[in-house]
Amino acid sequence: MTVTVLVVDDESNIVELNRMYLENAGYRVITARTGAEALARIENDHPDLVVLDLMLPGTDGWTVCREVRRKSQIPIIMLTARTEDIDRILGLELGADDYVTKPYNPRELVARVRAVLRRTHPSNEAEEAAAPLRLGNVTLDPARRTVLVNDEPVNLRTKEFDLLHYLMENPGIVLTRERLLSHVWGYDYAGETRTVDVHIAALRRELRNSNVSLETVWGVGYKIVGPSSGEDKEPRAVEEADDEVEKR
Repeated sequence: MTVTVLVVDDESNIVELNRMYLENAGYRVITARTGAEALARIENDHPDLVVLDLMLPGTDGWTVCREVRRKSQIPIIMLTARTEDIDRILGLELGADDYVTKPYNPRELVARVRAVLRRTHPSNEAEEAAAPLRLGNVTLDPARRTVLVNDEPVNLRTKEFDLLHYLMENPGIVLTRERLLSHVWGYDYAGETRTVDVHIAALRRELRNSNVSLETVWGVGYKIVGPSSGEDKEPRAVEEADDEVEKR
C-alpha cells in the first residue's frame, strides 16, 4: 500500500524539492501552502504523515499541529528556520513526532519520514514487508527472499531480487530509472541509470517462462504488468533489445 505524505510549506521551491525526493523514495505526495489548506487536506485526504512548516501565512504551523492533535495521532514532522531550543521543545510538546531545522538535506527529511513511520506504524510495516507478492504466475516472498514461477524456484541475484520486489510492489506503475536506482541501490550509489537497464535485461531472462512482462516506457523507465487477454509481442522485442544493451 502506497504511503501518502502531506507537505505543507508556503515556499514553492521547498515544496517541489521535498516532493521530488519523497516521490523518488516511493511515497505519494500531496501539498498545501497554508495552514487552512493543510487542515482541509488532512480532513479530506487522510495522509499517513505530515511534513509541516511552522512559519505559514494565516494559520501557522503551531495552530495546525494543535488542531490536528485534537482529533488525530497522525505523525507530524515540523520544519522551521528558527533554531532556538524552545521552538523545538514546544513543537514536540504540542505533539510533533520529529523536528527538522532549515536549511536541511532533503535526503535527511526522507530518512526522518521513514524513521517516524517505522516508529508509529511498526506492525503494518512488518506485515506488509512479510506478505508474499503475486502477479500472474510469479510469487515473490520478501521474508524468505524467494521467487517462484509456476511454483518452480527462480534464482535471482541480490539486486535482481530487490528490483523485482520494488516493481511488484508497484504493478502497472511507470517507474523512472532514477527512482529505481535510488530505491534499489540507494541515494549514495555512484552508478549510472544503465545499471538499471542491465538488471532489467537479466530479470527478463530469468522470468522468460512467466506470464508477466517488464515493459519499457521509452525515455521514462519501466513497469511490470501481469497477463491480459490482449497480449502482444512487443515485450519480446524489448527483451531482445535490452539483451543487446547488456552485451554492449
